[in-house]
Amino acid sequence: MANLNNLVKDTAIYGLSSIIGRFLNYLLVPIYTYVIKASTGGYGVVTNMYAYTGLFLVILTYGMETTFFRFANKSEEDPEKVYSTILKTVLTTSLLFVGLVMAFISPISSFLGYPDHPEYIWPMAATVALDAFQSIPFAYLRFKKRPIKFAAFKLIFIGLNICLNLLYFVLLPKLELNPFGIYDQGIQVAYVFYINLVCTGFITFLFWKEYEGFCHGFDWSLLKKMFSYSWPILVLGVAGVLNQTASQIIYPYVKPGAEGVAELGIYGACIKIAMIMAMITQAFRYAYEPFVFGSSKQKDSNEMYAKAMKYFIIFTLLAFLCVVGYIDLLKYIIGEGYREGLKVVPIVMAAEIMMGIYFNLSFWYKLIDQTLWGALFSGIGCLMLFAVNFIFIPKFGYMACAWAGVAGYGTAMLLSYFVGQKKYPIDYPLKDIAIYVAATAVLFAGIKFSSANLGTVLSIMVNTVLILAFCALIVKRDLPLAELPVVGKYFKKAA
Repeated sequence: MANLNNLVKDTAIYGLSSIIGRFLNYLLVPIYTYVIKASTGGYGVVTNMYAYTGLFLVILTYGMETTFFRFANKSEEDPEKVYSTILKTVLTTSLLFVGLVMAFISPISSFLGYPDHPEYIWPMAATVALDAFQSIPFAYLRFKKRPIKFAAFKLIFIGLNICLNLLYFVLLPKLELNPFGIYDQGIQVAYVFYINLVCTGFITFLFWKEYEGFCHGFDWSLLKKMFSYSWPILVLGVAGVLNQTASQIIYPYVKPGAEGVAELGIYGACIKIAMIMAMITQAFRYAYEPFVFGSSKQKDSNEMYAKAMKYFIIFTLLAFLCVVGYIDLLKYIIGEGYREGLKVVPIVMAAEIMMGIYFNLSFWYKLIDQTLWGALFSGIGCLMLFAVNFIFIPKFGYMACAWAGVAGYGTAMLLSYFVGQKKYPIDYPLKDIAIYVAATAVLFAGIKFSSANLGTVLSIMVNTVLILAFCALIVKRDLPLAELPVVGKYFKKAA
């Protein structure tokens, strides 16, 4: 139970930084969607390029984050040697990637559909290379149980990013200033990528203490063992990120032209509202990976995994209800020209919940060193997603993208569960989970009815009551107030 409490504490710290960071990052969405008009397709370009960035980030880290935790927790390995070997390897491949992109910038720009805009390509290539390299020191902070430093670096990046975006997209245009001749309003979209590169580069320098890991040598034989473990994770990661970004990557190819790019911008803006689910999943992942590998030898580890799954599902369902319940307020995050796509938000959030469940389920094959299963599940899910996109985008547009995520993640989730129960059985509390899912479905129907038939103020009041009803269910079944520290004694007296 102490380990589970530590998981909750670390998740809270990671989660707080993610919540604050995501909230601050949301400020960029109204900036972009109010300044860059939907009809221009400029935000569609941003959405498309960031989708490529997500894909190449997975390729350039090639499973080494998870591999680091696995090998650093092996009794026969030196954690510092593991860290040093991975750090040097990822740095080398990242530099090689940047060199290749710069050498072939023109054909790459043409292939991606931006032959006249290499300024979109090279800053994003440099950014993703730095991000890939940074992922290893960030993993090291998690391994060393340094969530506060981890969170601080993440928040510094977000704060700097927002300040520079406010400067270049709001202040300078409003004041009609061009300091040092470095501002050109005609290349607004490119500034999104330049700013990201500057902020990422700044954070890279903050890891000077963690760079002492370079001094712990390099082990070729260890690297070979780690590669044999990590390559299926790479395939898994590529398939996983394609499940998240394939729609944004292939949309301009399936539906080419200005209309397709504009629709992609609408979809990209609206799914930002749904990304609160991805934020929760990411916060949980940051704490859960070191927790799982660190506690795998304990007798009650399977029980803890089952409880972690249940509470993850409970609180993601609560987040789902909160977002759909207050969508009439959250819609002001994006510009009016983008709001026609808000109907994708519940669907995308459902897909993200499935992705989070799949992530929780995925540890069985990592713990028994059979990561090839993960590559298989994610590959099948990815094929499902591609099929739905290619078949239905021409007719249904970005709605097909939303449902493709459900199809892809749902397939991978079910495959991982059923195979996992045979290979590494865990007694998940399916009955409890089913009760919460059923309650969410009923309350969601109520929220949709009130939002469609009542005025904004009244519907928000009704939706608040419905959300509180879900909270009451949580308290009654899984969070008895009498058992809480400090305040629990008052409820015991009242009882």
